[in-house]
Amino acid sequence: MVTRTRISAELNGLRAAVRAGMVGPMPPRALAATARALRGYGPLGAATALPAHRFPGRTGLVDERGSLTFGELDRRCNALANALLSRGIGVGDTVGILCRNHRGLLEAMSGAAKTGASVLFLNTDFAAPQLRDAVEREGVTAVIHDEEFGAVAHGLEQPCFTDSDLDVLIGAADGAPPPAPSRPGSMVILTSGTSGRPKGAPRSQSRSMALPGGILSKVPLRGGEAMFVGPPLFHGLGLTSAVLALGLGSTLVLRRRFDAAKVLDDLEAHGCTSLIAVPVMLSRLLAVPGLETRDLSRLDVVMTGGARLDAGLGGRALAAFGPSLYNFYGSTEASCITIATPEDLAAAPGCVGRPPTGTTVAILGGDDRPVPPGTTGRIFVDTPARFGGYTGGGGKEEVGGLMAVGDLGHLDAGGRLHVDGRADDMIVSGGENVHPGEVEDLLAAHPGIEEAAVTGVPDEEFGQRLRAHVVARGLTEDDVKGHVAANLARHKVPRDVVFLEALPRNPAGKVVKHALPDAAEPPPGRRPDQE
Repeated sequence: MVTRTRISAELNGLRAAVRAGMVGPMPPRALAATARALRGYGPLGAATALPAHRFPGRTGLVDERGSLTFGELDRRCNALANALLSRGIGVGDTVGILCRNHRGLLEAMSGAAKTGASVLFLNTDFAAPQLRDAVEREGVTAVIHDEEFGAVAHGLEQPCFTDSDLDVLIGAADGAPPPAPSRPGSMVILTSGTSGRPKGAPRSQSRSMALPGGILSKVPLRGGEAMFVGPPLFHGLGLTSAVLALGLGSTLVLRRRFDAAKVLDDLEAHGCTSLIAVPVMLSRLLAVPGLETRDLSRLDVVMTGGARLDAGLGGRALAAFGPSLYNFYGSTEASCITIATPEDLAAAPGCVGRPPTGTTVAILGGDDRPVPPGTTGRIFVDTPARFGGYTGGGGKEEVGGLMAVGDLGHLDAGGRLHVDGRADDMIVSGGENVHPGEVEDLLAAHPGIEEAAVTGVPDEEFGQRLRAHVVARGLTEDDVKGHVAANLARHKVPRDVVFLEALPRNPAGKVVKHALPDAAEPPPGRRPDQE
């Protein structure tokens, strides 16, 4: 049965890849070169080589420094690989990459992988102690970082190269393909660390078509077009999207920092047909004055993920961009789990859709048995790209061959998945189970509330109680509580309301709940009822 499911996933993925233009006819010489690159460097090292052999003169990347063709980008990756090899970096080594979204990250990724070294993507939000801990724990032997992170990387014992150093190394090295390593290196992505210390999650270097094809079977991306990727490439959604763009031969448009007005400029200037953004980025785009005057007529796909998409924001995005919104749900450990299409979001706002072929989703209760539709339980999955365990040992809980995601959710009558919150976020207040995500969605839908995060805090009388942290204009604490009381049961009404200027988020757009303030007071110098 498992074999049959895997075969079905591969066939579904291959069909979708052919439709999208990821797989197609090419001259015999290009076909042979593509096969050699995949065999010699693995998918990560070959990521820039594949479009270079098929479309060498096509614009492959645009960032603040200008544009590169696929051929130029791959030659730069080859040169960097040769430069690293000359410095003794190769099979058995691990190269840490601490870069924002620009050509240097892709050059470091592909260049290091072509040497046979493993690649570790580092969080650009790390402070110096966090960086040092991750580098030591993951056995990093060299670090490539942006110049802006010089102070953070200062003091590392490992050799460090800045993004400026890359230009020097590339300029002085041979751009011919390096010799194939004895074995390809691995790729490691760190978990977000929003609920604890970041862990290393190795990603498979499989040549399977199930993952990219599964995404393409749900999202109508097409080769040869332009894609803007906003989420950081060091994490799942951004990296997956960027590698998809390379595989499709699509022009990848990047910016080091997300600036909503400039992103809209990029979408217009490059005729982007797809936009990848986390929900907070969507919110900022929708707030840009004059959005309706922008020429976004070519934008066919707006894919969001990486954090919770509340129904209100999803509705505003559908209204602004038309039926082009896709909601991607995945995890560092499982990769893609489900994708909601515009039809799914219209029928069930806020849902994360259904899994692609080859992926299984189950909602299990406390007895580890499936619960009926509409009942909240723990989300368990099996995906073609699920990891085999953390680099430091251990893994996720498993039941019957399915892996726990760490989220709570439910399936509706149409089989669509809804994520109700983190399993470790649920609280028991006065004997009642309360899921903060339900309250967050309700608050976020209020026209006067821009953002909301709800947490559980200790309570002497009820054991635990809810505290709401909101970014609001013109509302009082009583307004917020009254809105919840008018729509949900009494035990779900927050006892405290904290007004903030902004919610603390990591670079991937997720709210960092442990960084929320404890005091239920407005920010200094600001009364929320006097906006």
